[in-house]
Amino acid sequence: MAHVLVIGGGVAGLATALLAARRGHTAELFERDTRAPGTALDRDFFDWRRPTVPQASQPHALLGAARQVLRTELPDVHAEMLRLGARERSELDWFEDRPPARPGDEDLVMIQARRIVLESALATALRAERGVVARYGEPVTGLVALTGSASDGVRVTGVTTRCGAYEGDLVVDAAGRRGGTERLLADAGCRPGTVERHRTGLAYFCRWYRLPPGMEEGPRRPWNVTGGAFAGCAVFPADNGVFAVTLFVHVEDPTRGALRDPAVFEAAARAFPPGEAWLGLGAEPLSGVLATASLDNRWSALADERGPVVRGLVPVGDALTHTNPTLGQGTSLALWAARRVAQTAHEDPGSARFATAHHDWAVRTLKPWFDFQVVADSAIGERFAARAGRTGTAREVAALFDCALEDPEVMRARARVRHLVGLPGRVYGEPAVRIRVAHWLARRPDYAPPEAGPARAEWEKLTAG
Repeated sequence: MAHVLVIGGGVAGLATALLAARRGHTAELFERDTRAPGTALDRDFFDWRRPTVPQASQPHALLGAARQVLRTELPDVHAEMLRLGARERSELDWFEDRPPARPGDEDLVMIQARRIVLESALATALRAERGVVARYGEPVTGLVALTGSASDGVRVTGVTTRCGAYEGDLVVDAAGRRGGTERLLADAGCRPGTVERHRTGLAYFCRWYRLPPGMEEGPRRPWNVTGGAFAGCAVFPADNGVFAVTLFVHVEDPTRGALRDPAVFEAAARAFPPGEAWLGLGAEPLSGVLATASLDNRWSALADERGPVVRGLVPVGDALTHTNPTLGQGTSLALWAARRVAQTAHEDPGSARFATAHHDWAVRTLKPWFDFQVVADSAIGERFAARAGRTGTAREVAALFDCALEDPEVMRARARVRHLVGLPGRVYGEPAVRIRVAHWLARRPDYAPPEAGPARAEWEKLTAG
């Protein structure tokens, strides 16, 4: 068994340390923040200032892929999330008459909760886990490294903090895209890895609300994401009657600055069907407007054409692949990587072979979903920038989504992609799915993708206050 040193105490770091311990390894976790997530959810979520984790206050979706890891590997964490108020929702709940259950439907269920609920459940399990030491308020300041041959490169054997040096068999970078591990690797003599970056061109504005008592489930049939030619709206139901409304526009849209005003934000959100459906229930605002902009999709590989740039250290979570929140993939991909580290940490973790195997696994398993995110965000960003409607291929995609609202088989296909069960090219290319969508379109020869939301003139009037 291995001793695993984990840099970072967010979702990816907590999960890596916990999963490693459950596989018989020992682990030490190093987190710069002085406090750990607790069970006072509202206090920790709304009052805990976390400048190095800006996404902590943004909406999250735990897709079926994340739920599957929790249920099979960490059932106590899954149960604790439900105890703390998380809710589960199947994509097939959309239909008034629920279609008969089919094998695989259990993979199409999401967990609706704020990020702090998952962090709290992971931290609770970690505190009770033998073989794990969590060092809060002790950020990693350097790497203990050995210089090998020109072909083998640098091997990392531990980390340093202000308290001293710690040796380990494997170091896991779970510090996120802003964690600074690139600098630590350079200081240790490693050549740079390979970074692929794609700007999305999207800006997000989010506000949190709580439903009145007795209305914790929200609208009966919520279809919670709509978009037009220049802006979109999404609603994220969470735990304990809390939900978030998010508006997104292009970063160059001249009206975006006005959305920081709560009154303007709410008026604009109500111009979209999801915003009006949820805010119309008498929701109480719990926060101001939280803005996030200039996000990018970033793939960070600790390898180049010569092979691994380092041995004894592998990335997980946002340190490996940071994806824009439009598809909600981040937590699932982080849990996949954390699980693989725990499953393989005993296999000569300091070797070049281990580093290569981790990289190759990530390229096979995670990179296709990263590429899907890039394509999806590019289409949204280009449409918003041009303020143009959907045409061509976008019409076919919109038809598939609208057909899914009426056809359970197409809904299953859409949900399989959404929950990372199957990639879109394979799932949407299945003959049964294509035939059903083609028949649906044939009955609607004049079909045009709906543009839900305000016209541009109305939008400018709303954002003018």
